[in-house]
Amino acid sequence: MTLTVRVIAPDKTVWDSSAEEIILPSTTGQLGILSGHAPLLTALDIGVMRVRTGKDWFPIALMGGFAEVESNEVTILVNGAERSDKINLDAARAEYTQAQERYNQMQASGNRQEQIQATQAMKRARARFQAAGGMVQV
Repeated sequence: MTLTVRVIAPDKTVWDSSAEEIILPSTTGQLGILSGHAPLLTALDIGVMRVRTGKDWFPIALMGGFAEVESNEVTILVNGAERSDKINLDAARAEYTQAQERYNQMQASGNRQEQIQATQAMKRARARFQAAGGMVQV
């Protein structure tokens, strides 16, 4: 049995196909979904979703949202999403490096609003970079 997976962003449908397994970046950690999964509604964090079809894994950068699992159908509504094959690795690396530098500067600034914005920008840049195949050191 397979899952029917739909990833829907405000401006486009990013994925609408079957899959054997998906891994979601929920707000409480990574969440694996296989066929026969119990009904579920969960909030998603900014991060990388992984979709397995056959032996291949396809990463998709998600920008937060919600996922619903019911009767082997997974509907994912997100603020934004980008498939790995649409992301330029070098551009994503540069964006991530720049976001890290801004994040580090804002941590020293003391301005809470700017710190939150820098944190969100870094999480988005990291998700795109990881989905494109970049390695992030922790």
